Amino acid sequence: MVCCIRSKEGTPTIYTHLEVTDLTGDMFDFCSSMTDEQDARARELIERAAAKWPLRILHVLSDAGAPLRFSRLLERVEGISQKVLTQTLRTLERDGLIIRTLYPQVPPRVEYELTPLGHDLLMQVAALWRWIVQHLDDFDPRKAVKLNAADD
Repeated sequence: MVCCIRSKEGTPTIYTHLEVTDLTGDMFDFCSSMTDEQDARARELIERAAAKWPLRILHVLSDAGAPLRFSRLLERVEGISQKVLTQTLRTLERDGLIIRTLYPQVPPRVEYELTPLGHDLLMQVAALWRWIVQHLDDFDPRKAVKLNAADD
């Protein structure tokens, strides 16, 4: 099994596709030393980061190259509501991926910027993002139907 997602005892693991690759056997050794709690936390963080808005917000902050105010973020993250932006920023701050700076003035001014951890995450995701873009045509559902029909 080439992943950190472990099935719990008594829960069947179902693979719908198996591809042979040049992965080294020790590439995922770190998974075997994880506790159930660490595994759950890691999966939770992956799910949160891969949700609809977090990576887009991190990308916008990275592109800005400087702290951005809430209203500038709202303008640059197309399609996001004020409520969802607020919720996502709180989550990103709680996870240590962004810094929120409140300036005590009237009216209050709040700015957001990437932390080194947020920048590092974005750099790691960029490789995956690039790979997906290069293989978009390979994900064509019509091709999958043809491949499945050929297997029958």
